Amino acid sequence: MTRKTVLNESHRALGAKMVDFGGWDMPINYGSQIEEHHAVRRDAGMFDVSHMTVVDLHGAGVRDFLRRLVANSIDKLKVQGKALYTCMLDANGGVIDDLIVYYLGDDFYRLVVNASTRDKDLAWISAQAEGVGVEVRERDDLAMIAVQGPQAREKVQGLVHADDRAAVAKLGKFAARDARSTTGTPLFIARTGYTGEDGFEIVLPEADAVAFWDALLAAGVAPAGLGARDTLRLEAGMALYGQDMDESVTPWEAGLGWTVSLDEGRDFNGRAALEAQQARGDARQIIGVVMDDKGVLRHGQKVLAACGEGEILSGTFAPTLGKSIALARLPAGEPGDVRVDIRGREVPVRVVAYPFVRDGQPREGI
Repeated sequence: MTRKTVLNESHRALGAKMVDFGGWDMPINYGSQIEEHHAVRRDAGMFDVSHMTVVDLHGAGVRDFLRRLVANSIDKLKVQGKALYTCMLDANGGVIDDLIVYYLGDDFYRLVVNASTRDKDLAWISAQAEGVGVEVRERDDLAMIAVQGPQAREKVQGLVHADDRAAVAKLGKFAARDARSTTGTPLFIARTGYTGEDGFEIVLPEADAVAFWDALLAAGVAPAGLGARDTLRLEAGMALYGQDMDESVTPWEAGLGWTVSLDEGRDFNGRAALEAQQARGDARQIIGVVMDDKGVLRHGQKVLAACGEGEILSGTFAPTLGKSIALARLPAGEPGDVRVDIRGREVPVRVVAYPFVRDGQPREGI
């Protein structure tokens, strides 16, 4: 049975085209995906991300538990409210999911995990937590709205209670805090996102989500669907679970080596496999490519390079650039000249550093 967020009727009232996304009935666009993309890059747009899963962890042993559960070092979180991007790995180093961890107290951490991996994530976390004094609580009473773009923070701050506004304005990147709306709704406001733009991800009671969504609309924030979210995140070089990574891929092979902390004395799930792969030096690599010819790079297309054959992972037309871009996975080694097989025609592409777009502007040389 397809699940619906509390904002489902709001999307339909705005004329959204709805699609099945990981078992959820979600808006792909509200008319023009490209206009929604540009609204986020140039002003402010908002996304219903209530299909994401919020999991609260409580208990005296929760910090030690997270030291084993995730590949990044939870000890980097020294100030309450700070957040960490990381991966949960299996024993083979495969990525079970990528997620954000928020440090909210010595015995309280919050996780936000992907919608498509909800059931397996909850099962994995709960199994790992058995017998270690950690309570795992899925917060299905909460909704989540992401507001992104150069004007996003200013527009959200206008809806924050006057007593909390200054603190929210000072909130640093990858940090979160509790606040209230002008109507008294409790808000968990995180300066995080999945678009490459500044902004907030706001967690609030499900019962208050429609009113807050309507207030954002009245403040001039444009609704945006999953289509724009995908083009925005790819321009920003952000990986998508299930397309750029899964259990068959290690963080080294997903372009997420920077999220792995091989800190001394910490034996996290998958560490031995990662160290062995690193020692062998045979991890596959992710590269960014741009196609200057007409056409669109798409998931699954064969990639031909000097180091061997690979495939396109995420590929799309990039509205900010006006051309097609992609992330591709290749064997280890120097790629050399790279071509993509598009319906039997080998089309040359340029290998470029990603993110493709930074601070709303095309990266130099792209």
